[in-house]
Amino acid sequence: MALESTLISHGLPHPDNLEVARESERIVREAGALPATIGVVGGTPTVGLDGAELELMATAGGIEKLSARDLPVAAAKGLHGATTVAATAHLAALAGIRLFATGGLGGVHRGARESWDVSADLAALGRTPVTVVCSGVKSILDVPATLELLETLGVPVVGFRTERFPGFYLADSGSPLVWSVGDEGEAARLILAMEELLPGRPGLVVANPIPEDDQLDPGLHDRALRASLEEMGRKGVRGGDITPFLLDRFAKETEGESLRVNKKIILGNARLAARIAVALAGTS
Repeated sequence: MALESTLISHGLPHPDNLEVARESERIVREAGALPATIGVVGGTPTVGLDGAELELMATAGGIEKLSARDLPVAAAKGLHGATTVAATAHLAALAGIRLFATGGLGGVHRGARESWDVSADLAALGRTPVTVVCSGVKSILDVPATLELLETLGVPVVGFRTERFPGFYLADSGSPLVWSVGDEGEAARLILAMEELLPGRPGLVVANPIPEDDQLDPGLHDRALRASLEEMGRKGVRGGDITPFLLDRFAKETEGESLRVNKKIILGNARLAARIAVALAGTS
């Protein structure tokens, strides 16, 4: 199963990023699956970074943040790059990998009616046959609009033991889901049904909420969100700069508590995706 590298290079500070990258791979192996962290090294898309390459992603300066559209440019220029959800899903599908774990998806940004600021992650999922295990989208995004666009793109979104779409730092974003799955086996059967009934299918989103006991305190979350939105507006932060800005701002506003939650989200999603991968291998 696949793991992304953007959260290593752009999502977490050092040394937490390298520790989480290594721990994610360890958790996947412990669950009985084979981890493949994806990135671009010297222009070469690499499915399954080795230890030295993981360290490169975590420590080197100038690691580009690559969406799917950026992959040919990085290849032509011989660049190092960390892959977003869109690029990771694309490369995973080319390699025949069916499961992918990340922290949260990109989505429709607030004010997108004027800015047209919508993450390429959503369009990629509309055309890429990979199942993504995530904890929803970050609260700075327009969650209902993101779910509406996923529906338009034909991307099923199912909750893992929940009928509420998670809000990344929070177990519940406030948006309901139509479908849920009760265990890893049911998720694996859903993937097989999609492959049979929707050939050339879109992706599938398995939304895995952080346990309520581990989520960020909702009051603290709301205060950090308001402060982040205000500062983003003042500084005009947009596009690919939003996620690293948000994570850094939340860490400051919550005095590091959001970082603790973020790490739990990443590791929990890696564990669940690995269990689904094992169940899928047993039913294919």
